[in-house]
Amino acid sequence: MAAEQTLDIIIPTYRPGDKFIRLLDMLKRQTIPYHELIVVNTEESMMDERVKAALMSMPRVRLSHIPQSEFDHAGTRRAAAKGAKADYFVCMTDDAVPADIYLLEQLLKGFEESDTAIVYARQLPAKDTNEAEKFTRRFNYPDNSRKKTINDLKTLGIKTYFASNVCCAYDRRVYEELGGFIESAVFNEDMIYAAGALKAGYAVFYQAKARVIHAHNYTAMQQLRRNFDLGMSQEMHPEVFAGVHSEGEGIRLVRETARHLVRTGHIPEIPRLILHSGCKYLGYRLGKAWKRLPASVIMRLAMNKTFAKRLTGAGKHENA
Repeated sequence: MAAEQTLDIIIPTYRPGDKFIRLLDMLKRQTIPYHELIVVNTEESMMDERVKAALMSMPRVRLSHIPQSEFDHAGTRRAAAKGAKADYFVCMTDDAVPADIYLLEQLLKGFEESDTAIVYARQLPAKDTNEAEKFTRRFNYPDNSRKKTINDLKTLGIKTYFASNVCCAYDRRVYEELGGFIESAVFNEDMIYAAGALKAGYAVFYQAKARVIHAHNYTAMQQLRRNFDLGMSQEMHPEVFAGVHSEGEGIRLVRETARHLVRTGHIPEIPRLILHSGCKYLGYRLGKAWKRLPASVIMRLAMNKTFAKRLTGAGKHENA
């Protein structure tokens, strides 16, 4: 990979706060400067003045605003990527804070092999994250980097397709060759694209040395809603997920997390783990069965209310 190759950054934002300000500060400090920062904000009135000031202090920033009704996990990123002109672009969320000054440098190093289409970063928990979530981050984002090809499907299962737009870099040439992100998605636009790239003969690289701080202390109901969207997404894209089961990996995560909590003296967290795991599974199964649910139930269960509203034709609802 030539040293002079360039990189754009795409960040959709919604009510960005202190984490986003820290994210911007860390982007300024990177060992490799970005070419352009493309920010697509949902609802201009919800961006406070501190955030606006932090954005305006950034070099080469392009900020646009869209109404909440237009936001789409795939469509918004797809539209932003059309404006990217660098050799590579990185999709990030507004709460993924670079852990050090080497994030962009390490992401680009992941493209050293010519067949790599996607490089995604390691996610580290914040200090205030509960112990179960800390373990989940280590389980899903281990210390060692790994290159994945379609040949790994038999051994890795659904994790073969795993990539995360929390922080994920794309080869723009390959992205355009493959047609980019799908037009619309409730969830998993990153995995759907990754599956297509793998099936086309490209590789996905997990770069453990590219690190962002990103974790959530979700409530049980938030877990249910998030996994409802996950199940719905998988049901809507059988060309990617049919025959590739994810329940087994989820069960293994719960089992390993429980063992870790016992081993490290965090036994009081086990009831919470059981409750949250049950909500995740229930949400996932309901999401897989979304076609059989009334529109009103879908609207109550979905985390992405904007997508659910478009899907069901329901009346106005605000994002949860």
